Amino acid sequence: MARITPLVLSGGSGTRLWPLSRELYPKQLLPLITADETMLQSTVKRLEGLSHVGAEVVVICNESHRFMVAEQLREMAAAPRAAILLEPVGRNTAPAVCAGAIYAMTMDPEALLLVMPADHRIADPAAFQRAVIAGCQAALDGYLVTFGIRPAYAETGYGYIRALLNQDDLADGASPVAEFVEKPDAATAQEYVAAGDYFWNSGLFLFRAARLLEELERFEPDMVAACRAALDGATRDLDFIRLEHEAFARCRSDSIDYAVMERTRDAMVVPMDPGWSDLGSWAALQAATTADASGNVIRGDVYAHDCHDSYIRAEHRLVAALGLNDAVVVETADAVLVADRHRVQDVKTIVDRLRHDGREEPLNHRRVVRPWGSYERIAEGERFQVKRIVVSPGASLSLQMHHHRAEHWVVVRGTARITRGEDTFLLTEDQSTYIPLGVQHRLENQGKIPLELIEVQSGSYLGEDDIVRFSDAYGRR
Repeated sequence: MARITPLVLSGGSGTRLWPLSRELYPKQLLPLITADETMLQSTVKRLEGLSHVGAEVVVICNESHRFMVAEQLREMAAAPRAAILLEPVGRNTAPAVCAGAIYAMTMDPEALLLVMPADHRIADPAAFQRAVIAGCQAALDGYLVTFGIRPAYAETGYGYIRALLNQDDLADGASPVAEFVEKPDAATAQEYVAAGDYFWNSGLFLFRAARLLEELERFEPDMVAACRAALDGATRDLDFIRLEHEAFARCRSDSIDYAVMERTRDAMVVPMDPGWSDLGSWAALQAATTADASGNVIRGDVYAHDCHDSYIRAEHRLVAALGLNDAVVVETADAVLVADRHRVQDVKTIVDRLRHDGREEPLNHRRVVRPWGSYERIAEGERFQVKRIVVSPGASLSLQMHHHRAEHWVVVRGTARITRGEDTFLLTEDQSTYIPLGVQHRLENQGKIPLELIEVQSGSYLGEDDIVRFSDAYGRR
């Protein structure tokens, strides 16, 4: 049997889970269900024990997420061998799957491609694995297999798949797809559930990579040509495969559903019930998490009194809630969301407005992750900014300079190796140094524990784009 090549799609921004999910730190990189495992890690972990899986996992992600993706894969107990493809621009799932299929065929011309979004919850991995195995023969026979979720209720937030066979006749086998249907209204969704031959569209797929490309050549030949050119022109960058920007940008933005699955005559659906959710909103996350006796899901330092059926999450400080019903309250260091639980699909509207106003909150948290560690803004005002910087053991910042700001560093924990102009020296706890405007400098942690320091910036402009890099261990420009 051909080997299964997992293709993990990790390119989304998860705006409906704002303020926890941000464009530069999206939901797939967050521990949403358990405190010790991100959604990306859970996605890769559910492959463990699945027969016929190849040695390499292919992950395709946004270029700006690359170091977080690589680090989270390395942190896993059974760290997989991974090829990380970088999308220079977002073009939805069809170009991502196309590029993944072309890459997979360079490793194995007979590869079966198992497409998995990185931000889905599956509570029963064994049921998921049984469904994958059940779909393998149809995929080997040249069909494009999708996985339908047996609907537990009349959901209006999902698209549906109608099978030719009723689910009572399907058991765990595959059925030809009769049609894909868009998100229904409440009455129509109720009819679908009662009919017995409709399934939620999970966005999970299994097909031979070569067979997918045949269908894409029929329906979207320009997309295939652009993806082939993007891979032909790709460059190796540390652990990453950087798709050529101009070629990939020529792809039309489209989903794999619209580009192929709704147009092919060879779509098959395998039903499953693995406790699936796409975690597409705060209400979906609440439904996927165990509630208390009052129907509340509580996370963090929360005091809730006379609250019912609410999701309340505190990330940094005490949140006190009184008399709330069907509410969502999410606190982060720099933003708080308070919403009616039945309106959480509209959170994207808030994010769009913030982005239009040029606000930072849709993009980043106050704590910003970098390949060398992280920094967090503590205070800011006219002509000054204070940050807490944490440098991981063995890591270093780039050799750089600034045109518009000077910096003062005070070491709080660990030992810093400082390059300042022509001088190199060590600073230990409670020691400090000054980096004048225009002077080349570098900060390194050669120790075994994280290096923590306070940085005070002063100058006429304090933006992150005032960095001129001369050398960088992570290939950043």
